[in-house]
Formats: sequence, structure tokens, C-alpha cells
Amino acid sequence: MSVLRLRAARLLLAWILGEPAQRVVPQTDAQSLLICSCVGVSVYPAFMRRWRSSPSEQELSSLNGESLERSQVLEDLLRRNVEDIFRVERQEIRGSTFGWGGTLLVDPARALALISPRFKTFGFTAFLGRQGDLVWIRAVPLAEVGDRGRSRVNLLLFVLTVLSTLAAGCLVNGSFPFVTFNPFLQPLRLLDGVPFAFTLLAILGTHEFGHYFTARAYGASVSLPYFIPAPPPIFLFGTMGAVIRMRSPARDRNSLFDIAVAGPLAGLVVAVPALLLGLSWSRVGMVLPEHSGLIFGDSLLMRALTWLVFGSIPPGMDVFVHPVALAGWVGLFVTALNLFPVGQLDGGRIAYALFGSWHRQVSIATFVGLMALGAVFRSANWIVFAGLILLLMGFHHPPPLDDLTPLSRRRYVLGVFCLILLILLIPPVPIS
Repeated sequence: MSVLRLRAARLLLAWILGEPAQRVVPQTDAQSLLICSCVGVSVYPAFMRRWRSSPSEQELSSLNGESLERSQVLEDLLRRNVEDIFRVERQEIRGSTFGWGGTLLVDPARALALISPRFKTFGFTAFLGRQGDLVWIRAVPLAEVGDRGRSRVNLLLFVLTVLSTLAAGCLVNGSFPFVTFNPFLQPLRLLDGVPFAFTLLAILGTHEFGHYFTARAYGASVSLPYFIPAPPPIFLFGTMGAVIRMRSPARDRNSLFDIAVAGPLAGLVVAVPALLLGLSWSRVGMVLPEHSGLIFGDSLLMRALTWLVFGSIPPGMDVFVHPVALAGWVGLFVTALNLFPVGQLDGGRIAYALFGSWHRQVSIATFVGLMALGAVFRSANWIVFAGLILLLMGFHHPPPLDDLTPLSRRRYVLGVFCLILLILLIPPVPIS
């Protein structure tokens, strides 16, 4: 028997002889046990030197038996770390994941606070959820992810997005780099795009940093925003938005909700005043019958803000928007897209916090609604968006660590408000 196996046996014997169930296994012995229980690193090189031909059925049977024995030893040690707060009624082993069904003896938040550091000693992450009539604790071998601190890619993408949105802003003003002017000979002409670019990046940045700072406040590991440049005129606005990466699961539904809702609400705090300011700089003019150009659809909120600035607009007239107002419109539209309760969009995370296991059904219903919206209003925009959701994201959402603690009443009310806000922000035909 190797030294590692002796350590594991000695540790297991100590547990059997009466050590308290709530005591966490020491770090060094736990790591030793994990080495011998996972892959057998200490015997692997010698075994490979002796393995000159295909293993016999007896050797394969022996290896499978040893693997099963190691899994059972590890399952026993993990289970002993929950028995003081959880009455185990069922247990299961699926690959390298362990699960126990039963009844919690303390509230879920307290249970997670006690179990997490114990499982972390073995390299596992604890998840609490409900399946049928039983509460389940699952030990999933997830490594703890720390902040990586490297932001060169984020900075490079941001600089490229600044350039692409500046070019888009110039296009809004009727000029375009390398077409109507040479930016190397006339660099000041790029300033024509500043009103649009600055406003749009302020809205997108505020949205993403709303997520970022809220996630950091909850101790979640999250990346800095990744801005996505998109070359105009192929992409009219010069960007496809921005994203952040959640490197660790949310702690519970309340923190998941707060992280998700912080982005859209923070973005609206900038988008609505920017839109009002831009509309005050816009003008109402006559639309000629032979006029051709892009028409940006009005949502209910956009109609209300336009009426607030201009009052009733006579037939045959329309608002020719200032670049700042256009950026504000884009901000409202991006917020609407993010609030759709599907997949892992912001609205999808809000829907998971509100509806839990019904999230998938809500996502499918939203997908069908998007297709219907495109068909009724003959807008390909919504059909394309629905297709992208289906192909790139799907309807799945990972659970938080504690999927038992219910959403607070205040957050539930705010979540319903976000769904109502989505209706106010949707333009039936976004761009035509």
C-alpha cells in the first residue's frame, strides 16, 4: 500500500472512530486523498512502463474496481461533511459528481455557508436545489476561478469600438472616413462622429459596468466589459454591443436577480436623458413622397418622449433626429433586446430568478413570441434575432449555488416591472 493510500486509510479510520461529523478534513490530508482517489498519479508512470500490450479483462476489471472504490471513499468523506445539517435519505454518483437527497436541518443560506468551505477543501463546489419532494446537495468538481487581471484584450476591443463608432457617427452626419475625407489628412473631421459615439459608448459602458460592480459587490468572479466593434456601414451603429463574462455561479436567486437587473436599469439612467437632450436638438420636417432612407421604429416609450418634446406631430411630418437622439434610441433598443426573458440574456436571468425551473418554458414561449412578432409586423429583424438566440444561446440557464432561497418580495415586484418595461421598449418594426 502506497503512502497516499495509508494517509487515506488513516483519515477514514479517524472519521469512523468518532471524530465530529462537522469537522472539516485538514487541507494536507484532503489533498493527499484527492490525488490517490482521482487519477492515481503516483502509480501511473510505473504502470505505463509495465503496460506493453492491451490490458486483459482481469486488469480492466481491477482498474474499474479501484476507481469505484476511490469514488465511494470520496463520497463517504463528502457526505460526512453535510450530515450535521442535512438528513440524507438518498445518494447518487454520476461520473465525478456526487449528490445526496434528503431534508435540510437549517435554512438554505446557512447550509451553503457551512458546506461551501468544506467542499472547497476537496476541490468541489456545493449546489443546493430541489428535485421532487427532496432537497438535493450536489458536489460538482468546479475549480474556483479568480480574477485574472489581464485587460489588454478588453482595452484593444474598446479602442477598436471607439474608432468604429466614430466612423458610424460620421456616417450619420453624411460623411465617412476614406470615402468623403481622408482621416490621416483631415483627422479633425472624425470629431463629427463624437456626439453619436460618445453617447452610445456611455450607455453601453454604464450598462455593462452596472453588471460588473454589482457582481463584484456579491463576490462573484467577473470579467471587465468586452466591447464588440463592428465596421460600418455593414453594421450601421459601429458596434454589436458589449458583454461581460461571469466566471463563477451566482450565490442565490437574489444575487442573480440584482446582477442581471443592474445593467438595464443603469443603462436607462443614461439613455433616457440622452434621448431627451438629443430630441431637443432634433427638428421636425416634412417627409417628401420620393424621400428614401432608414426609418427607426418607435416604441411606446419613444413615442411618449417624442410627444413630451414636440407635442403632436402633423401628418406628413416626422422627426429628423440628432446623432445624440439616435444613440439614445439605440440605447433603448439594446435594453429591450437584453430584457427578453430567454436563455442567458439579462431578461433570461431575471426570469430564472422569478420562475426557477419554469425558465425553459418561459424561454421557449419568448422565442415563439419573437417569431410571431416578426410575422405579424412583417419585420425580419425579430425573426433574425430569434434565430440567433436559438443558434448561439439556446434556452438553458445554469442554477445558482443556492436554488432554494426564494426571491424577495421587493425584487419580485421589480422583476414584474422589468417585464412591463420590455413592452414599453419594443419597437414593432425596429429598422425599415
